[in-house]
Amino acid sequence: MEEKASMVHGVFTSVASSYDRMNDVMSFGVHRLWKAHLINCIRPRASERFLDVAGGTGDIAFAIGRAAEQEARRRRLPIDTRADVTVCDLTESMLVEGQARAQRLDVPYPQYQTRYSWLCGTATGLALPDRQFDCYTISFGLRNVDEPQKALNEAYRVLKPGGRFFCLEFSQVVLPGFDKLYDAYSFNVIPRMGQLVAGDRESYQYLVESIRKFAKQDALEDMMRQAGFERVSHTNLSGGIAAIHTGWRL
Repeated sequence: MEEKASMVHGVFTSVASSYDRMNDVMSFGVHRLWKAHLINCIRPRASERFLDVAGGTGDIAFAIGRAAEQEARRRRLPIDTRADVTVCDLTESMLVEGQARAQRLDVPYPQYQTRYSWLCGTATGLALPDRQFDCYTISFGLRNVDEPQKALNEAYRVLKPGGRFFCLEFSQVVLPGFDKLYDAYSFNVIPRMGQLVAGDRESYQYLVESIRKFAKQDALEDMMRQAGFERVSHTNLSGGIAAIHTGWRL
């Protein structure tokens, strides 16, 4: 387990500066549509507290913040009604990238500006109190955790009763025939892109292999139920290349 955590830390330390650019290249920008769909599912509110795990460079956190600020402005809420987003990541260099991006953010609704905080830590041992958050998100990170079940247990622990869990993750293609095309692209093209764009073939070879080893959609639902979540469901995206899993702590 420690060996995997060390390897994952090394992978993301290596790719931190090019991570967002490579996401665009690998998915032809489709990852942005998946993330937008996730935010639409969450429907962030300015009065809520969010925890975004494995969220180092801030994509999901900033999208949550923008949506919460828009919601506050639309409802003309008091100016001190703001969302709180805590970003947790195993890799300090990813958090550094996220904080640098935060400093460059445009702030269209300054009176509702989201409060961001940054935490370097593991999904399996969150240094956070019980029942603190209204919403927990983890995007393209759960498959890299050494003990996914323990991470799900931790997610349940830190959510308030009535809190929601969202996992956006690469998954198993469900369209017959498309799975073979996707495998061919993943194993033959993505590592080469990693070498050309990021100068790092091995890290992207690992990322491709980690997708194939991760739990399928129904198996992940079972793990969520084991952690205590109810109303568990999933939505396939792009034929199952990715999926959004949701659950509630009731």
